[in-house]
Amino acid sequence: MMKKKVLQTAAGHTITAQVFPAQASPTNATSTQDGSKGVCIIATATGVAQRLYEDFANWLTEHNYTAVTFDYDGIGLSIDRHVKFSKSDKISWAQNDCPAVLDFVKAEFPDQKITWIGHSVGAHMLGFMENTDDISKAITVGAGTGTWWYNAPPTKRIAWLLWYFLVPATTPLLGYFPGDKLGIMCNLPKGVMMQWRRWCLKKDYAIGYEGDWLRENFANTKMPMTSIAFTDDDMMSLKNVEMLHAFFTGADKKMVKIKPSDIGQKRIGHIGWHKARYRTLWDSYFLPVLES
Repeated sequence: MMKKKVLQTAAGHTITAQVFPAQASPTNATSTQDGSKGVCIIATATGVAQRLYEDFANWLTEHNYTAVTFDYDGIGLSIDRHVKFSKSDKISWAQNDCPAVLDFVKAEFPDQKITWIGHSVGAHMLGFMENTDDISKAITVGAGTGTWWYNAPPTKRIAWLLWYFLVPATTPLLGYFPGDKLGIMCNLPKGVMMQWRRWCLKKDYAIGYEGDWLRENFANTKMPMTSIAFTDDDMMSLKNVEMLHAFFTGADKKMVKIKPSDIGQKRIGHIGWHKARYRTLWDSYFLPVLES
């Protein structure tokens, strides 16, 4: 049964995580004493609530992995007041929220290997975090730079409007990004959107703005990393994906490119691979990486 956990961060705010226990199999010789083969932390995309990953989390438990999901500050269950009161940006998510989840997992499951499954910005977190030494391996999904002129065509058509007009016109005035009213993503903290905008206007994305300290952070991320990219991703082009992973110079990297027809689907896109209809994707591509 899934359990909710409220975690305190070093920044003083709390975030909410959910733990999906492994369905223990006493006959599985590779499992630990409680039946779990390891813990998978699912780091979500920007503005995508953790509840939308529950199908995927439950699939992980069926294969005897413990799954942990969480919402960044200002998203989903991690909103304690209106989002305009959030002081977080994306680096704060990485240096406060993500370590709180990682510390919880290490304390709760001290003998288990940790796999970080990062969707979109959830993969960026690996390069932004100050310490990833406790992560055994990473799977990145639909993760690329936000450099807008390299975005896939469906997103590129509106990205210039978002970054040059909508965000600067609404976010400073309201104190948050009114995504719900605009029908673009969801409401997001001011710091997140303004920082994201600055990065997306740079060829080298976040590193192009933040500089050498962040380039070194990415280079110091050294766990084995498998990148799963979808050829019909309507946000991240393969160029975006390749650019992001080029920053992980210290990691042992492998990229897997998947067409919808490879899994008997007409479409995968950027959001939705974590829903139950994509079990074939999980069985065929995720499971071999997890068990390698």
